[in-house]
Amino acid sequence: MDDRTFLTNRERAIDYLNTLDRVYVVDAFVNWDPESRFKVRIVTSRAYHALFMNNMLIRPTPEELENFGEPDFVIYNAGAFPANKYTQFMTSQTSIDLSLKHKEMVILGTMYAGEMKKGVFTLMHYLMPMQGKLSLHSGCNAGEKGDVTLFFGLSGTGKTTLSADPNRPLIGDDEHVWSDKGVFNIEGGCYAKAVGLKPETEPEIWKAIRFGTVLENVDYDPTTRVVDFNGTTITENTRASYPIEFTNARIPCVGDHPKNVILLACDAFGVLPPVSKLTLEQAMYHFISGYTAKVAGTEVGVKEPEATFSACFGSAFLMLHPFRYATMLADKMKKHGTTAWLINTGWNGGKYGVGKRISLKYTRAIIDAIHSGELDKCEYVSTPVFGLQVPKAIKGVPAEVLNPEMGWKDKAEFEKTLNNLGHMFVKNFEHFHDGDQFVGAEMAARILTGGPSPKA
Repeated sequence: MDDRTFLTNRERAIDYLNTLDRVYVVDAFVNWDPESRFKVRIVTSRAYHALFMNNMLIRPTPEELENFGEPDFVIYNAGAFPANKYTQFMTSQTSIDLSLKHKEMVILGTMYAGEMKKGVFTLMHYLMPMQGKLSLHSGCNAGEKGDVTLFFGLSGTGKTTLSADPNRPLIGDDEHVWSDKGVFNIEGGCYAKAVGLKPETEPEIWKAIRFGTVLENVDYDPTTRVVDFNGTTITENTRASYPIEFTNARIPCVGDHPKNVILLACDAFGVLPPVSKLTLEQAMYHFISGYTAKVAGTEVGVKEPEATFSACFGSAFLMLHPFRYATMLADKMKKHGTTAWLINTGWNGGKYGVGKRISLKYTRAIIDAIHSGELDKCEYVSTPVFGLQVPKAIKGVPAEVLNPEMGWKDKAEFEKTLNNLGHMFVKNFEHFHDGDQFVGAEMAARILTGGPSPKA
């Protein structure tokens, strides 16, 4: 949209907020690194939205709040009031507008609290790379010796679950920046999926849900007020928002340069191995691809998996070409000796409906083997089509799980499905045909070598 339309929507939001008897204002910080810190002000009509952002951003001390001064970025959340759909550039009564010129965000026609969090993250995806710092949609934790791991993955792949490790303090679950000093969390809270939550499988998230936590779309008994985490009557995308201090967190939320980068995919086709060691070229290619697969749905008996790609595991937030972020990632990995891994948390022994989901126990054993250094010493074999390096053996993980082909009864069907997935990757990468304009022809060609080579 043009600047005039932004200002029109801004005026509409402020006029609405001025009609209210009470508005809620939250002043908070983003970025745990003091040199990169930004001041954010949220003005909203709902206490729920204020609590949500108080949880999700970095909370100032009383002294910092007293001396907060003018913010660097302001969010006007008038979500209860619709946009005028006849305004130029509007396509509905919902409009979320972010102006880099005015350093402001306007929300009209939606009550989804996550829009505020997304707006701040989108701004960081522009400002941080301009300072030579890489903004990342990732989880992050650290070991006893300070070794840092980044976790990338789309919704449902296990990013929050796997980064919340009782033996490794959490640096953050969703938004980070990798600078010349190391990594730091953008936020001061966590936004975890709550569907099917159990203390046995996700103890860190379970313990974090207490007074002060915001539960979104979660079913509960209105009489007893007992929460039903298995309930999905509103949506499967149930969420919990809580301050990061509610978890086993590393405060301040900063860490050294990552030793490992883990790309998570929930492959419902059941052909990707549960763990593969990636070259720098493969790391860039799979980072740009941002792959996972979901079950298409239950209507009319449709149960076939559906491939989903989201560039850099967060295309909605990107302000620059994906190749720019990927080459920054590769440069930092090469400089600091970081190893990249592709981990499949999806199906094994067949596609969805035939095989079964890889056990969380096995995935945790793989992550532990990465952190212990076990996978630095083992032998690897190369897979067809994708050319992935797969370890021959991992303690606690059956051979038929490590090699997905072993679990398929019909080997020809496995080869066909794997080849088809390769074609899906190639087709998706056609969206980035202009990448050489942003990183040069030589680098663009190098990135392509990290992709699959399916048969025609």
